[in-house]
Amino acid sequence: METRTLSLIVANDGKQVFDGSATIISIEDDAAGEYVKVHQLNEDCEPGTIKIDPDEWPTLRKAINKMFKNCREYSA
Repeated sequence: METRTLSLIVANDGKQVFDGSATIISIEDDAAGEYVKVHQLNEDCEPGTIKIDPDEWPTLRKAINKMFKNCREYSA
């Protein structure tokens, strides 16, 4: 047995996880191998887009890199 972290949320201090400025980074798998998905619940964005503030980029980049390192290789 093991415990895996499959998602991280990058948000401003004190904001709720469903806040539109929060960015969700997750490991997904559609049965063809794991990949990283990045999304926001921001109603001000067009579907399929995210907004990144320059001040949050270093933290967001670090979280994305961490999730890529946690992806498993696909083995059929």
